[in-house]
Amino acid sequence: MRERIGLAVLILAVAVAFAAPQVTNGHPDRQRDVALTRFLPPLTTDMHGDWHPLGTDRFGRDVWTRLAYGARISLGVGALAVAISVLIGCLIGGVAGISRGWISNGLMAGTDFALALPRVVLLLLLAALWRPSATLVVVVLGLTGWMTIARLVYGEVRSLAARGFAESAWALGATRGRILWRHLIPNALTPVIVAAALGVGNAILLEAGLSYLGLGVQAPTASWGTMIASGGDTLVNAPWVAAAPALALVLVVIACTLVGDALRDRATPGAA
Repeated sequence: MRERIGLAVLILAVAVAFAAPQVTNGHPDRQRDVALTRFLPPLTTDMHGDWHPLGTDRFGRDVWTRLAYGARISLGVGALAVAISVLIGCLIGGVAGISRGWISNGLMAGTDFALALPRVVLLLLLAALWRPSATLVVVVLGLTGWMTIARLVYGEVRSLAARGFAESAWALGATRGRILWRHLIPNALTPVIVAAALGVGNAILLEAGLSYLGLGVQAPTASWGTMIASGGDTLVNAPWVAAAPALALVLVVIACTLVGDALRDRATPGAA
């Protein structure tokens, strides 16, 4: 039941992001008669006849429109960052698992060193060194999130390499690379998929945090983090400006967690 709820929330969020031009009032940065349209409460129709289901912000921009377009940035950043992490983690973990000697030891020592670094501090440092942008956030999150994936793949590849089908491939003269990418990696993807589902929510949350601090997506580009930041000082007189993206963020992160937990339970023998 929980995976259905989580999956439904994720499908709804992705559908709104893709169909943003069709389900909103237009461009997320559109401003008209700011003095008359700013801080309109939810379910209000303005002087131009535009309906604002979630109200407007300090610049008279429709919060629902910015929320829908912001979903493109937030969900896209989370998905792309996790994709980069999975690719790097599978490469490093797979090579370390199939190799022996100094190659395996060196790769896993580097993974352990990177895993020991505080990720949030590293994110803040990297984001402060270059001009903040959505592309930078994707790259930074991807380059700081692969270590857990590499550890998972390393353990799975080590275990699978000792099984009969891998030994048969060795006996038939298959190379290490062929055995790794044709036989071992495909059979090691189950825990990777689970970790990726959980990682998407974490990446979305980190993107929102960086954007809130001004080190991620930059205004006026709509993302859930920048929307929360822009409404942080209007919680008393216009709470809907920050509450709408904050609620969307919480729901999507919880949905990712529910889906990841459900996948993990199904992948674990004897799970309840």
